[in-house]
Amino acid sequence: MDIEEVFKITLDCCFRVHSSLGPGLLESAYLEAMCYELKRSGLYVEKQIPLPMVYQKVNLEVGYRIDLLIENVVIVEVKSIEALADIHLAQILTYLKLSGCKLGLLVNFNVLHLKEGIKRVIH
Repeated sequence: MDIEEVFKITLDCCFRVHSSLGPGLLESAYLEAMCYELKRSGLYVEKQIPLPMVYQKVNLEVGYRIDLLIENVVIVEVKSIEALADIHLAQILTYLKLSGCKLGLLVNFNVLHLKEGIKRVIH
């Protein structure tokens, strides 16, 4: 399965979760629902993956965690906040850089229409 197909299925799962749950829940609820939907769609998914930062050839555990890693090629950062900010974009760009992944999805489920809370991010 290529990266664009993984991305499309992931996006479809986001819309199913948002249609079912709506806005207003905790980030952890959306994270678990997404994990369930992705697995149900036949994708391999890992959640809350620790991501060390390499500094001068030393792995430093600084508390970074990828919310969802799908098929080892797409990173999803789940939010449930009033509005996405530049810092959230910087966060997923950092995760893409540190992980070596090229494609990410920043999703804020706390919106009336999910298309307003989605950003595709390419590194």
